[in-house]
Parts: sequence; C-alpha cells; structure tokens
Amino acid sequence: MAQVFAVVNQKGGVGKTTTAVNLSAALADTGRRVLLIDCDPQANATRSAGVTQTPERSLYDLLVNGEQVGLADVTVETATAGLYLVPSSAGLAGAEVELVNLWGRETRLRQALEVAPVQYDYVLLDCPPSLGLISVNALVAARGVLVPVQCEYLSLEGLGMLMRTLELVQRRLNPSLEVSGLIMTMFDPRTRLSAEVVAEVGRHFPKQRFDTIIPRNVRLSEAPSYGETVLQYAPGSPGAIAYRALASEMIDRFERPT
Repeated sequence: MAQVFAVVNQKGGVGKTTTAVNLSAALADTGRRVLLIDCDPQANATRSAGVTQTPERSLYDLLVNGEQVGLADVTVETATAGLYLVPSSAGLAGAEVELVNLWGRETRLRQALEVAPVQYDYVLLDCPPSLGLISVNALVAARGVLVPVQCEYLSLEGLGMLMRTLELVQRRLNPSLEVSGLIMTMFDPRTRLSAEVVAEVGRHFPKQRFDTIIPRNVRLSEAPSYGETVLQYAPGSPGAIAYRALASEMIDRFERPT
C-alpha cells in the first residue's frame, strides 16, 4: 500500500523541493515505485525532475477537473527508473481561487489518490511554502508529514508555527495526520550553530528527527539547472550520498513489520 507523505514547511528556502525531488529519486533507486506530485505553482520540482516543457496536463487539471481527469491522465515518467511525476504549471496558482467554489474542495487530491495504493510504494507531495487550499489538499491526502528544517536559528521559530498549523489540520480535516519525520538540511560542519540546531531539534522531537543530515553541497544547488536529480548529476557527491542514506532510513522506519 502506498505511503503518502507531504513534504512541507511554511518557511521558504529550507531545502523542501530539493528534499522532495532527491528523496523521491533515492527511494526509486532502491527499486520502489515512487510518485512525486508537484503541488507548488513555481513548478521547481517539475523542472528538477527533468520536465522542462510545459506539460499538456498538470496537477491543476486533477484538482479542478477531477471528474473528467484521473491520476493516470496527468502522470508522466521521468528519466529515473521507477520515479513518476504529476507536474505543476503556472495555472496551478489560479486553482486556489477556483477550488473555493468546488464541492469537496479540501479532499479533491485525496480522492484522486485512491488508486495510488496499488500502483506505488511511496507518494511524495511537494507543497508550496504557504497554507492555501493546495497545501490543505496535500495535508488531507497525506498519512504523514516530512519537514525539512534548515540548520539555522530562525528555522526553529518557524517550526513551532508549522506544528500549530498541522495540529489545526489534524483536528479539523485529517485526524490521522502525523509528523513522520524532521529532516535536517543545509548542515554546515564549520559552524557551531548548525550542530546546536540539530541538537535542539533532537531534544524536542527525538522520535521524529532523522539521523541522516543533509549537508550544504554545491552539487545539490547545481543539479536543477540541468533538469536532473543530484543522483543523476553527481552520484558520488555528499548530497547524493546523504539522500540515499535518508531513503534507507525511511525504508527502515516505515516498512518495519507491524
């Protein structure tokens, strides 16, 4: 059965899309079938996954015209074996307004994903850095949340705000939603602050924080400009190695026999 995770942080620039794309690729690299859904109108995950042309259909069509368009209609293959993508487009920004007057506006993505359990092992939703109806759809569709946390002080303050938002969604729309993992990103071993932030998050969220830490790595920044994941662009780089380790840790955590 597909495990659906929303990759979310209301603070921009924390490595959210980088994590969604490269973790998806690393999971696919283990032989899992993975669906990456780009929920951000900026479409950065779409380009990073190698889809550089404007797609014929996108997440917009699935959300707004879900009665006529199904998940398979908007899903495309990527250059990474086992990794599939529901692309975003500029039109997705308009979906926020159009969804307001639609029936079941908060649950449209969850309904569309009802076929996913038999097709994929993991579904990762790359959320926009804001809490509009698109993000709400992702949080209602997900079983868990993966939160990239930049190794800087201000990220700690933003984390508290995000947790309050998630509690609100949990109470009102998705009682089964849980914080499945905190992913420390942009770690700089040269600074004491990075280590202090990692330790602080570990104290407050000992069960949720992943042991794997994503370092600052120029290859992670360069890969999207070539329309590649870091596993394709620089497979031996520290960034690629870290995301493979994170994928392995995810598999250990979420595929343990119950």
